[in-house]
Amino acid sequence: MGLGFGIIFSALTTKYRDLSNLMGFGVQLWMYITPVIYPSSMVPEKFKIFLFINPVAPLVEAFKYGLIGAGEFNPGRLLYSVIFTLILLIIGVILFNRTEQNFMDTV
Repeated sequence: MGLGFGIIFSALTTKYRDLSNLMGFGVQLWMYITPVIYPSSMVPEKFKIFLFINPVAPLVEAFKYGLIGAGEFNPGRLLYSVIFTLILLIIGVILFNRTEQNFMDTV
């Protein structure tokens, strides 16, 4: 997932320079949306769907379950994360290949 986002943002940053400033803010915001510093059991049931739309949340929960026994292990949500990652990587490679010819013109 990191590779997919990295390829997409590196391709877009060559044209839109301010995107690098936005990326730092986005990573910090994404950390608070992901249940790293709080347990997912603390989130009310009506908001859990919004929590698990985040593709990193099932991965974090699975690691918590495996390491300390807390958290949730849901294979369906892990499959969602894997599919999201593969789609993101494919989109990143396609976007990078399309913008690759113009890198030297914009840099």
